[in-house]
Amino acid sequence: MQDIINNLPKLAKDKQKENSTFFKKLKKKPPKQLDYIMQELHTGEFKQTDCLKCANCCKTTGPLFTDKDIARISKSFKQKPQQFITQYLRIDEDNDYVLKSLPCTFLAADNYCLIYDVRPKACREFPHTDRKKFQQISNITMKNVAICPAAYNIVEDMKKRIK
Repeated sequence: MQDIINNLPKLAKDKQKENSTFFKKLKKKPPKQLDYIMQELHTGEFKQTDCLKCANCCKTTGPLFTDKDIARISKSFKQKPQQFITQYLRIDEDNDYVLKSLPCTFLAADNYCLIYDVRPKACREFPHTDRKKFQQISNITMKNVAICPAAYNIVEDMKKRIK
């Protein structure tokens, strides 16, 4: 798995122009069954992909924390939201709450999430390949193929399926 993770940024960069062209076409004229196709590709990929063997998303990127995320997680820690913010978060250039440091503070050595049951919405939905109106998040997907082997595979399968 580590070899795949190490090669992923280069593979994604090599496919960047091709993916960009593909997503531009997809945005202009999405197929009628796109949501169904994406759900099928997503489900199929995650039947064979074990995120616990990878956790590259948790090691290299941090999620945005919404106010609801902060309230839910801080409650589970028996903290006030402001205590949680002070201890774990910072405000980024887009004025969003993000982790102070990476890898994720809540990632255990065995790649398990210490706050899995209350994790942020961004983590629950990553890599967003089963989202409705998938064509609207091509910019996010272009970034995620360099981070997530499953997202990379889903996009490659999608290009074969949607011509």
